[in-house]
Amino acid sequence: MYKFTKLFLIVSAVVSIAAMSNPGMPADEKFQNLKVLPKNITDEQLDSAMDQYKVSLGVRCSFCHAQGPEIDGKRHLDFASDSKPEKQRAREMIQMTNYLNETYFNPDHSTRPDTIHAVICYTCHRGNQEIGRAHV
Repeated sequence: MYKFTKLFLIVSAVVSIAAMSNPGMPADEKFQNLKVLPKNITDEQLDSAMDQYKVSLGVRCSFCHAQGPEIDGKRHLDFASDSKPEKQRAREMIQMTNYLNETYFNPDHSTRPDTIHAVICYTCHRGNQEIGRAHV
């Protein structure tokens, strides 16, 4: 299981790097309320990033995203909502990893720290929502 998780994270990081270096959709944005992720992110890039966060923290989408209205008898998530504090915390953590990667793992002085994945969520979380003292 450990080897599979490690392989999955490596493949996810490579896919994320390749995907985020592609400019993506036009500036008219189809995603609402993006505050940290690039405004021109594509569906594939966003899905890849969200999958990486889910695996890294061992959570589901509803950990950060609020429940939306019921449509056709099914509950849906309101991805644009900021009503859950976990979503703001996730943004802060993304900014922190971007800062760490840009400051300490960026020998070429890239202006795109979101494409440098020396430090990712899994680096500290290891599949847990909270970081235990044993991981630090």
